[in-house]
Amino acid sequence: MILKNIDTIIFDMDGTVLNTLDDLTDSVNYVMHRFNMPTHSTEDYRRYFGNGIRYALKCAVPEGTSDSVIDEMLPVFKEHYDKHCLDKTRPYDGITELMSGLKKRGYKMAIVSNKIDSAVKELNDRFFSEYVDVAIGEREGIKRKPAPDTVNAALNELGSDKETSVYIGDSEVDYQTAVNSGIPCISVLWGFRDKDFLVDAGAELFAETPKEVLDILI
Repeated sequence: MILKNIDTIIFDMDGTVLNTLDDLTDSVNYVMHRFNMPTHSTEDYRRYFGNGIRYALKCAVPEGTSDSVIDEMLPVFKEHYDKHCLDKTRPYDGITELMSGLKKRGYKMAIVSNKIDSAVKELNDRFFSEYVDVAIGEREGIKRKPAPDTVNAALNELGSDKETSVYIGDSEVDYQTAVNSGIPCISVLWGFRDKDFLVDAGAELFAETPKEVLDILI
């Protein structure tokens, strides 16, 4: 399947353009240790991440942990992750080349994420500022994905229309975000979810490598 007349690409961050899993795992396990709770493996966290850090913490804590305790854990995570979000995080192989190719062809690009807004902007500045002009994360006054708010905000900042835009992500949350935003979705298979899981979530268009994204768009 080829998507025609697209001029704007909205990327997810974690599991799509950046392999952030190790740094996220380290920061959540730091919080778990601080609160005398069991830590988890990277593979456990692969399933937990995608719908914001509060959701990941709720999955990680022992059953019955109160929301008030999770409220206490959130700033501990934020402080640790802000300091360590670049320790192990790197772009997936081929992502920088993909963005370079898209920019040369005149595409506008944004990143939207359920990560904390400060981390999204720092990571974008570190890795993708040459290509991506807009980076939006979780912040007060904007609903997290799968609500369409971050996508709508990105399109507004870019001066783009839904009719000429596509969303690229790796999770069921990303697919539903695209549906809720009224734009097509390319689901990538190098991230935090496998193809069978994504098919069960409704995804239909897939890219196994960043190069395949160019094949779908051009």
